Parts: sequence; C-alpha cells; structure tokens
Amino acid sequence: MQIIDNLNIDFIKNRKIAYIVSSVLLILGIGSLVLRGLELGIDFKGGSEITLEFENPIDITDIREDLSNIGIGNVEVKTFGGEQGVLVRTELQNIPPEIFPRIVASITNFIDASFEGIQYSVTDSSRDHVTLRLPDPETAKNVSAKLLRHGFQSSLASQEANNVDLVVRVTISDWIQETLREKHADNKFSVSSETLVGPKIGDELKFDAIISILLALLVILIYIGFRFKFAFAVGAVAALFHDVIITLGIFSLLYDVIPGLNLEISVSIVAAFLTLIGYSINDSVVVFDRVRENLKIHKTAALEQNINRGINLTIRRTLVTSLTTLFVVTILLFFGGEVLRGFAFTMFFGIIIGTYSSIFVASNFVYEYAMKSKKKIQF
Repeated sequence: MQIIDNLNIDFIKNRKIAYIVSSVLLILGIGSLVLRGLELGIDFKGGSEITLEFENPIDITDIREDLSNIGIGNVEVKTFGGEQGVLVRTELQNIPPEIFPRIVASITNFIDASFEGIQYSVTDSSRDHVTLRLPDPETAKNVSAKLLRHGFQSSLASQEANNVDLVVRVTISDWIQETLREKHADNKFSVSSETLVGPKIGDELKFDAIISILLALLVILIYIGFRFKFAFAVGAVAALFHDVIITLGIFSLLYDVIPGLNLEISVSIVAAFLTLIGYSINDSVVVFDRVRENLKIHKTAALEQNINRGINLTIRRTLVTSLTTLFVVTILLFFGGEVLRGFAFTMFFGIIIGTYSSIFVASNFVYEYAMKSKKKIQF
C-alpha cells in the first residue's frame, strides 16, 4: 500500500496506450453486437410465467434440472414466496405442435381412467385448446369438475342447460405439470397462476429500459457539468458509454459460450447496468474532486500535472474499493445461485471496466476536451 501511496505515473502522457486498449475492446464489443446481437430474455421478447405451489418443500435445483431438457426453450426456475413455491419462466407462449397430441392424450387417458366406459369425442382442437363432446349435460359437468381438480384448465363450452361440450385449455403449464407429476409423485402441487408476456409488453419494457439508461446518463451529464465543469461532464459520460458498450459486448461475445451461465438481457440485468453506471460515476467523481482541488491549489501548474496528481492520489482508494466490491461480487457469481448469476456477472466485469475507465478514460477525455477547446479550466 505504501508503494501505491507514492505513485507518480504520467497517465496523460501514456493515454494513447489506454486509447488503443479501449479501441480494441470497443471494436470487439460493437462488432459482436452487430454480428451476433444480444439474446433478450422473456421480459423483452415475451413468453410464459407459471407459478407452482407444492405441498412440501422442494429442492429448486431438482426442479430446474427436470424442466431444462423437456424442450420448452430457455427456462428460468426460481423459488417463489417460500420453500414450496416455484416460479417458471419460459420464452414459449404455446405448446409446440409435436407436444400437443401428448397433452391431449394425457387428458383423454385421465378421463378414461376416472370414468370407466364413458363415451365422448373430440370435436375441435387448436394450438391452445381441445373441445370434447360428452353424452349428456350432467356427465359434461362431472368430467369438467374432475379435470379442474386434477389441474387441467377445463370449463363448460356454455352455461345452457343442454350443453354437452367442454373446453380444455392446453398450455405450457400442462406440459410442465405432466413432467413434474412423473418425477415428484410423492409431492403434490398445483398451478397458482399462468401469465403470458406478449411481444407488445416486451417492446414496452425494452423501450423503458433504454430510456432509463439514457435518462441516467443525461442526469449525470447535467449534474457533473453543474458540480464541476462541462469538460468533466463530457469525460464522465464518455467513460460511462465506454463501460456500458464494452460490458454489453462481453454479453454478446460470451453468450452460449460458458456452460451454466445465462447471459440473456432481462430486467435484472438492466438493473445491474444502472447499478454499474452509479458505481462507475462514483469512482470518476472521486478522481474529479481531487483534480478540482489540485486546480485550486496549484493554479500555475499545467492541466496534465494536476490531472496526473489527482489520479495518483486517489488510485489507492479506487483500487481498494473496487477489489473489496469485486470480492463480494465474485462470491455471488459462484455461490449466489442461478438467479443472481447474470446480475453478478454484469457487476463483475462492470467493476473491472469501470475502475479502468475511471483511471484511464474519464480524465483523459477531460484533458482532450480542454486541449481542443483551448479553454483553461479554472475553479
């Protein structure tokens, strides 16, 4: 630590090295974003959200393994409301055509087993429901009630006294129930709710996420410009754009590369980016505050000398803070479970890149802006 306290590095003189490093990272990140794009989660592209309630506590890892290989696409499974609750989120909104007959067969097998010798027929079916015709209205009521108690989404086709048809919805939850009933026969459960997230809602969330990040950058630009000088505001926001684009590029580059790491862009990832922006700007403000102090004390010194002195005097604080936070985030990344892994991954790389930009990017932009505008920065 004593060595760090006595640093005297000429960051401004060596800024071109930082420019090369940042340029390479930005080119790789932007290139991957253009060529590969980002994988959006259910929040943004739509899907299904199902909540299950078990009678006894369950191991969420077992449920996750049971549902990961049944063909419902990218699935997110986490506890919900307690040890008996499970929240399942999948990108699908309807059962694939090849699975639909299996669910219909499950419905008819249940009816055959529950009502021996009953005569009925399938009169209509689509991708999300099947219509059954029973011999008489009383039987239709009994079958519908039995199906409901067993977890199927059944209802009478109409409330007329002579109605003999019933409609059974065939949804993602039926597929999940069929899978889990086989594997957890000793632990009964029911579907508490099933919600579809449509593309329109996903588009609205996508728009809101972009606006929230842009507004955060705008407010920071105004605050730094008011608190310091416009040159500092330009440096801070440029560093934040640098951090966000590179971190997004890492998401794009590493998606589907690291086993067990879900790098879909979800609402929690947007929250991580907003947290990252706050963390990074805090580091930059600490450096700027010391630079401003130096400019007040050493009024005759060159701008690059005051900037170098400010970075060298705060580098210990910057590194200690970053390493401490990085240690906690690393624990979350490896031991925080699948739900927190994407958030922790964003923060892990974001802290590293944010620390780098606070030292090597933000102040360099201040210097470049001052040199090109040919205005002396005074406080």
